[in-house]
Amino acid sequence: MAAPARSTPAKAAVHETPADITVFWRNVGRTKWFAKDPAFDELVCTRLEGSHHAAARGEFDSWAASSQGALALVLLLDQVPRNLWRGSAHAFATDALARRVADTAIVQGHDMATPPDLRAFFYLPFAHSESAADQARSVALNGALAAATGNPDDDRSAIEHRQIVERFGRFPHRNRCLGRDSTAEETAFLAAGGFAG
Repeated sequence: MAAPARSTPAKAAVHETPADITVFWRNVGRTKWFAKDPAFDELVCTRLEGSHHAAARGEFDSWAASSQGALALVLLLDQVPRNLWRGSAHAFATDALARRVADTAIVQGHDMATPPDLRAFFYLPFAHSESAADQARSVALNGALAAATGNPDDDRSAIEHRQIVERFGRFPHRNRCLGRDSTAEETAFLAAGGFAG
């Protein structure tokens, strides 16, 4: 899929507030959050690219003081780039920043102050990591969320992510866009319909 046309970071307008971002994300809903949908990717590009760049530059660091602001930052640094640059190394470029924001937010209790349907976004940066320790943390956090909500989907994806990292030490579907060579086992895993992001 060809990536949508992008404005340059210097020209991308930033008009979004934390409330704008979190309400937008909640309103588009679960069916769009994790689907590969070019129309949604383009909407995210139009709406949030400028805010993503500003967050990556640290311009919104003060948002981390509130639960809604911290959630908006995590969305901008972890989820939004996956829509903006699907299939590119750029999709993962701010993952470390997202983990740092998420870690601080959890320590401050911002995750627990967030409604359960959005709380998992504080935990996704750990599920997206290729670190075994981060994967273990993701499973623990998402397991607690699943127990609280009674929704096994809150836990299932985290377990799947951890199993892949345990098996391969990384996510094989990222190899091509990160310029990594795939092993024969990884190639077979993907060819058989294994998790492809």
